[in-house]
Formats: sequence, C-alpha cells, structure tokens
Amino acid sequence: MKKMLVCWVILIMIMFQTVSLAAEKFLVGVAPHTSARVILSMYQPLRQHLEQMLGYPVDIVTAPDFNEFARRGLAGDYDLAVTTAHLARLFQMDAGYIPFLTYKADFKSVVVVAANGAIRKPADLKNAIVVGLGPSSQVTLWGVQWLQDKKVAVKSIRYVSASDSEAQLVLSGDASAAFMSLTNFQNLMPRVRNQLRIMAQSKSMPGRIYVLNARHASNQKKIEAALWSFAETSEAKKYFENNRLEGYRTLKPKELTPMDAYAAKVRSILQGREK
Repeated sequence: MKKMLVCWVILIMIMFQTVSLAAEKFLVGVAPHTSARVILSMYQPLRQHLEQMLGYPVDIVTAPDFNEFARRGLAGDYDLAVTTAHLARLFQMDAGYIPFLTYKADFKSVVVVAANGAIRKPADLKNAIVVGLGPSSQVTLWGVQWLQDKKVAVKSIRYVSASDSEAQLVLSGDASAAFMSLTNFQNLMPRVRNQLRIMAQSKSMPGRIYVLNARHASNQKKIEAALWSFAETSEAKKYFENNRLEGYRTLKPKELTPMDAYAAKVRSILQGREK
C-alpha cells in the first residue's frame, strides 16, 4: 500500500512537471522594424528550430512600436530579444540582458527621398515633413541627429510602423523624406525602391543584436548552440541571403558602448523627458 502511494505521488509530480513545461513559453521579442505580420512570418523557421532544440514551446512576439518594445524589454518580458544595437545596450545596462550575437553585415541608416522630387540637398528639407519608425528607433534617432548636424529645422516628424509605409508617404508627397535602415530600403519592392533615392547614409553601426534575459544565463551555451545550428539550415541561409545579413557572428567586447548616447535618448523618451 505504501509503495503504491509513493508511486502515485511520483506520477502526480511527473504530470505536474509535464503540464508546467507545456505551459512554459520561451518568448523571442523582435524589434518592430516592419509589420507584425511580416515579422511573425519571417521568424517562423527560427521559432520552429529553437522549439525543437530547446524542448519547450517558443513564441515570436513584437510590439506596436519601438517605445512599447523597449518598455516590455525593460520589464523583462522577453526571454530572448532580437533588437537594434541601442536598445540592446539599454536592455543590457538597465535590465541585465546579455548581448552575445549579431550579424556579419554592416548596418546603416539612410535618408530616403523621391528620386525625381524637389528635395536635392539637406537644406531643401527646411519646414518639411519627414517620417520615421518611432521616436526611439535607431534610424530615427540617427536621422534627427543628422538634421541637427545639417542645421535643418523640419516642420514635423511623423511616425509609422513599417518602412514600406514610409516609402509610400514619400512617393505620395505626404512626406518629403524618410529615415530607415539601408537593409529595409534594399528590401522594398523594386517598383517602389526605383522611385526613391538615398540622399544620406550613416557610417556603419552594429546591426540587430541577440540579447538573452539574465534569468536564462545558465542555459546561454545551449541557446547559443541552438542559434548556431539554425545558421546551418537551408531556411536560415535563405533568410541571411534575402536580407543581406551574411550570417551570424559573435558580438565583440564593448561593441555596444558607442550606443550609450542613443540608449540615454530612449531612456529619456520613456521617462517623458523628451518627445
């Protein structure tokens, strides 16, 4: 009788452990560099691979804008985040995330205008409307600094959720210029991209960074191994090729330090000290 009771206790413990593991979700937060629909589709192969390698459910999530993405990251909502360098630095400094992986390809921000439009030089943007992906996005912060360096005061900066929306606003004449990443510009539909022109571009910056929530520090090697094995799959190689990313590389020590000023800007925006 006693042995049977012990067996039942063990069985119940196993059942509860199984239910707990099934309910556990490893959340991969992806910065909203484009629409949620595109992001969820784009990262499905990674989700499936991580799920297989880690042995528990994995979900890809994003946020409606960069401000909200930053808030959720700082609150510890993401187990793993794939984000811009300045938010990776903010997550590292303010929430203890561990940056460890990035892409081989350089990352650049660009100012895009209509190819045959009236905007030919920075001064032509005086009192104009420009668009960005949100006040705390890396490309927008660089674009605002570029305007300041050129001593150009625009009428307003408006925000949309995706680079293709920015492009349409420029082509329709509702905006004179847009701030976006070079990769997102290159990934626009050819018929759209061919009607646009890059007026300025940044120096190379760190690109999208993979940062791990510190609560998973003990599993970092396993998670890294899963990502590196994903890089060898046909789906990953296609993704790297389509997005001109060239594959993964290990993040260099102190590589994110130059992002401190951008991270501080986001911190101020979230605390309501800047608009």
